[in-house]
Amino acid sequence: MKMKTRLIISFCIIIFVPVSLAGLTLLGFFHMQAKDLRQTYGVEDMDYNYMVNSVHLLNRMTQRIYQELKETAVSEPEKLESTLYLSQMNERLLEKSSYLIVKKDGEIIYVGAEEGTEIPAGLPGYGEMKLNDERGYLVDGERQELIKALDFSFEDGGQGSLYIITSAECLVPEIREFILDVVISVILILLFTAAMLTIWIYRSMINPIKKLQTAMQNIKDGNLDAALEIDSKDEIGELCRNFEEMRQRLKDSAEESLESERKNKELISNIAHDLKTPITAVKGYSEGLMDGVADTPEKREKYIKTIYNKANEMDLLLNELTLYSKIDTNRIPYEFNRIRVMAYFEDCMEEIGLDLEAKNIGLSYYNYAGDDVQIIADPEQLKRVIRNIVNNSVKYLDKPQGLINVRVKDVGDFIQVEIEDNGKGICKKDLPYIFDRFYRADASRNSATGGSGIGLSIVRKIIEDHGGKIWATSKEGTGTIMYFVLRKYQEVPSE
Repeated sequence: MKMKTRLIISFCIIIFVPVSLAGLTLLGFFHMQAKDLRQTYGVEDMDYNYMVNSVHLLNRMTQRIYQELKETAVSEPEKLESTLYLSQMNERLLEKSSYLIVKKDGEIIYVGAEEGTEIPAGLPGYGEMKLNDERGYLVDGERQELIKALDFSFEDGGQGSLYIITSAECLVPEIREFILDVVISVILILLFTAAMLTIWIYRSMINPIKKLQTAMQNIKDGNLDAALEIDSKDEIGELCRNFEEMRQRLKDSAEESLESERKNKELISNIAHDLKTPITAVKGYSEGLMDGVADTPEKREKYIKTIYNKANEMDLLLNELTLYSKIDTNRIPYEFNRIRVMAYFEDCMEEIGLDLEAKNIGLSYYNYAGDDVQIIADPEQLKRVIRNIVNNSVKYLDKPQGLINVRVKDVGDFIQVEIEDNGKGICKKDLPYIFDRFYRADASRNSATGGSGIGLSIVRKIIEDHGGKIWATSKEGTGTIMYFVLRKYQEVPSE
């Protein structure tokens, strides 16, 4: 869920949840309060107007008794002079925080107020209120009281007035309790909403941030293996996924760096090993010359030629090492030119053939490309590719008569070069890795097959920098074929 959607939902929760819960709570309290009023004061048919209008509620509390007194005043007015009857009615009024006052000819003949209760002054006289006005009126002084009056005539013709006095203070505890309940409920609702939002936000935002913080601490401590697992699809989830991708790249980079360091150490070890053999030979033959062991011209010539050959081997190793450092930093100096395939490969094979002839190795060369076929290449680097492949083949020749076949073919938009030997071949499990830096299928490193292990990796780098591709096939005991292709040069017709 996106952060924008989450914020909109949070806003709706903040607004609608408290309002809805508060409304339901008020409705519940209304029903509870109405039930209490019915039980306490006998108020029937409670509705919302009575709850918000105290005059209506006070009037409703004594309505039934008022109707009974009114009927009595019409049918049996003599009862309103009976202390026993008035006391019975007053007892019922006292339960409703009310009391009864009766006047005859302007004189009070009955007061049902409890001791210490102050009777309101200025009660309306006979005929001063509308006849049979049962709604009453509210006296707003030191005490709020609702006065309901009834004018009638006694049996002897005297003028009678009946008053029901209801104190509004009876509602204060109820209202106070109601308000207190509402306030507490609203506070609880707000706390509930806040807690709900806090838990939701904590789980959806704070938890991922804490996990991200832990992951960052792991990286700070050098632990790149601790994966960060985040399932959310919001912005924080996207941030965590980007962080996880960064961690993985850092881990890969660190592993690559360690692997490169390991291979560099291996390279140094290989170079040291491969240099040690010719250096030992040079020292031995030099000492032989100095000690006079080579006491004939033929021996001296042989010693000097051996020293020269060993020096060439060391020079080749050092050149490979220099080229490797340039490959590792992408600083191989290329000078691309248009090359005629037929002429170039003939010159190259003539030069290589002389070297192979000196080693008693046969060379067969076939060029199936036309005289006009051209490529864009660096002649020196391309010659290095061919030499490296041929030299690698020579190392692993194990037949009495070594043979190398070179074929150049025209394959559509490309030329394909195939260099085949009849050596011992490469086993299937090693074949995919022979172009990797420092990889050596021959782990024994005997003096016959030495090498730095970077020759074929240099070949692949040069071919790929030319926009080509290189691969190999091999059969153990039979030999190996190296293939590489280069795109032909084609003139773009001018419009």
